Amino acid sequence: MMQKMVQAAKHLAQAAGIRRPRFLRGERMANPVDARRIRTRRLILRPHRLADAPAWFALQDEKAVTEYLSWPARDEAQSLEHLRHRTRHTRLLQVDDFLALGVELDGLLIGDVSLHLRTVGAGLRAAEVGWVQSPDFGHRGFATEAVNAMLDLAIDELEAKWVYAVIRPRNTPALALATRLGFVEISRDDENVTLLVTPTLRAEQVHRENGVHQLRPTRLDARVSA
Repeated sequence: MMQKMVQAAKHLAQAAGIRRPRFLRGERMANPVDARRIRTRRLILRPHRLADAPAWFALQDEKAVTEYLSWPARDEAQSLEHLRHRTRHTRLLQVDDFLALGVELDGLLIGDVSLHLRTVGAGLRAAEVGWVQSPDFGHRGFATEAVNAMLDLAIDELEAKWVYAVIRPRNTPALALATRLGFVEISRDDENVTLLVTPTLRAEQVHRENGVHQLRPTRLDARVSA
């Protein structure tokens, strides 16, 4: 019970934009990872911007999006403030750093992918990947394409040894997506399923699935300043 209360408090603090000062967060990576504009076969992943506000509110207003998340209901003003915080999450340097990218299709924001840095040490580096997508664009492989690009960033640039995904047990589409990208289940309870992918597991999945390698990003554009 106490652990759940602590986790709930952390989520509330993060939602409010309250974070531990950097000098209290310990070790830093020698080479931070900054948000970049990533172009895939059909999508652009890029830092969020305030001009995304209408699409971001519409996304959060979808029950199909929020029913599997811990996000509270937000009005337009609260959604704008949430987006404002997301525009600042552009660097991975220390434990608990969070990097979020908007997923854009033909100029329209259709989702979000993120990395949460969990451990920093070069030999033990781990991150948690997350994603949301508008249901209006489901069943066309866009979420798979976006998450695949984020895994490339996590493994190739962040040099994570482990990448986790934490998914609600009833969220079968997200569980299926993770499995397609090489994740394996490592724990399950009534609230969450935790899955893991490593560079080795990911390489094996690419070899098994002939089409997966085609989803890898074709270009990392110039760094976008925060």
